[in-house]
Amino acid sequence: MNERIIFLGTPEISAHVLEGLVKAGMNIVGVITKEDKVRGRNNKIEESPVALKAHELGLPLHKPHKLNTDFAFIKEKKPDLLLTFAYGQIISDEILALGAYKPLNLHASLLPKYRGAAPIQYALRNGDKETGVSLMEMVHALDAGDVYAVKKLLIDPKDNYTTLADKLSEVSLQLALEALPKYFRGELTPVKQDESKVSYCPTIKKEEEHLNLSLSCEEFINQMRSLSYTPGGYLLRPDGEILKIFTAEKANGEVKAPVGTVVLAKKKQILLQLKDGQVALEELQRPGKKIMKAIDFNNGVHDLEGSVLK
Repeated sequence: MNERIIFLGTPEISAHVLEGLVKAGMNIVGVITKEDKVRGRNNKIEESPVALKAHELGLPLHKPHKLNTDFAFIKEKKPDLLLTFAYGQIISDEILALGAYKPLNLHASLLPKYRGAAPIQYALRNGDKETGVSLMEMVHALDAGDVYAVKKLLIDPKDNYTTLADKLSEVSLQLALEALPKYFRGELTPVKQDESKVSYCPTIKKEEEHLNLSLSCEEFINQMRSLSYTPGGYLLRPDGEILKIFTAEKANGEVKAPVGTVVLAKKKQILLQLKDGQVALEELQRPGKKIMKAIDFNNGVHDLEGSVLK
């Protein structure tokens, strides 16, 4: 396939798709990603996963501060198609008109459900049983373009953000490889989104990483899943120390202590009381420590049982 494609993306899930497109013989003539960020305690400057992958693949790369005012790179490449996947900026109509074909976006939800930045997290938080990827026309509005193709995926009850993002990245690649040749041949029919069924999923805010103890066991576990393993949901110990929780499951329906009480912390079990039962906390992490199984956590922390988390 000779059509000239510029790929726009930023996170790891996008990097996987970029690599797969190149290996499949797609003609990627340029890559655009977010600019480098300062991260960590050492203020280290890091490139995005897509930038690193572009270097590895030897692809021309552009990292603009604001693409809408810095897009000469696109003009120079004379693309047939702009293809985005989790790039992270709304793109101007002027840029969207630069390709020979209407620009396309891979979005990790079954549109019009979950327009916005966090569709994977919202699907998990809401306890959805199914999700997928939509290949849609990119327009100067949030995930509002016509949909050309969809690929669905069942959500496993054990999935968290990390595992589901990996699965959806692979589904996105499969969808792109199946649909793009048909798109270039004019064989796909665009379908308008049903505006009456639109829902949104804005970026997860820092305060939303604090797990909500007023939820039911199922809702609490779903919130935790949506944050695992990145960035990790947390509760606060009585002394204010952050306690991150990465995996948990409902243990029973007993209610015998105030919500938030650690009713048991012995051997392999840590049980947390919620309003409709108790959940077993299976993987936990203290600040500066590695993620531990409950048995290892109990071996090192001896004052958790009976404490009330917030």
